[in-house]
Amino acid sequence: MNVSAVDLFCGAGGLTHGLMAGGVQVRAGYDIDNACKWPFERNNKGAKFFGQDVSALTGEQLSTWFKPGEIKLLAGCAPCQPFSTYSLGKTDSTDKRWSMLSEFQRLVDELKPDLVTMENVPQLMKHEVFTNFVTALQADYYVSVRTVLCTEYGIPQTRKRLVLLASKFGPIELRQKDPKKDKLRSVSAVIGKMPHLEAGQQDASDPLHICSALSPQNEIRIKASLPGGSWRDWDSELVAECHRGEAGKSFSSVYGRMEWEKPSPTITTQFFGFGNGRFGHPEQDRALSLREGALLQTFPKKYSFVKPGTRVEMKNIGRLIGNAVPVKLGTVIAESIAAHLSRHRPPD
Repeated sequence: MNVSAVDLFCGAGGLTHGLMAGGVQVRAGYDIDNACKWPFERNNKGAKFFGQDVSALTGEQLSTWFKPGEIKLLAGCAPCQPFSTYSLGKTDSTDKRWSMLSEFQRLVDELKPDLVTMENVPQLMKHEVFTNFVTALQADYYVSVRTVLCTEYGIPQTRKRLVLLASKFGPIELRQKDPKKDKLRSVSAVIGKMPHLEAGQQDASDPLHICSALSPQNEIRIKASLPGGSWRDWDSELVAECHRGEAGKSFSSVYGRMEWEKPSPTITTQFFGFGNGRFGHPEQDRALSLREGALLQTFPKKYSFVKPGTRVEMKNIGRLIGNAVPVKLGTVIAESIAAHLSRHRPPD
């Protein structure tokens, strides 16, 4: 395609890995979290990581990554936590992350790439910062915005995402579902053959196949939990105090097991904790392992998140995996760009 890209807010490289699998050459990624450096560079050959605040970047700096004659793509996923339903109103516009989409817009204005893509939570569309972003793009680009249910594209989780595509060359849109390569995938198809683990255990052959230990109380609770269920299935003495009041009764999608023959729930940054969602293994008495969460995010099984011999920190790696753009979605975006360019060949 002769498309080269820079990935802003690149994280551990989920979007980059997907774009590269679809034929886009990603040259660089920027993120303030230096824990992303190893997985980003180790798994994405030729791409360089920079632990730099996007607000300190300029379009002139980014322009150095592109060669004459190449089609320039600026990609990214601005921090979505302020707009996510999981934040439950805990952040507002004073949170610096709210301004990151405006910084993305500034860099589009300065770099003037040929193509732009952004992935985020659908709730972002309700906010003025997104309306302003789209309006600014429409002055120079054809823009499409779509809410995607990830299962439509063979991503094995019920994750909903907003995908924006913009092009200077003509109308652009995310490709339609392909019945052959976007088949619905279940939890069983993705992690059903992973080695057995007890709670708190780590697999000898794959350090990332490690799961959290359980308290004695949670050991009893998980044994009482049903696939697709929640704490409502338990005897009353097992129910946590926070769920006994009226306010807590609405939080029914925690302390449950996933179901083998269905997609998983959205993989969050806390997916390795049994009490943080329906993240119990369908039949083993434990929560998901880090590797299982990564597989459900469509990372390849050999994707490396820490240097060999380095201690695996559940919280840090869980954050990288949960924050990532599903790799397969990145590939779908690249395929959509390829289809677009086949219809709207840019001028020489």
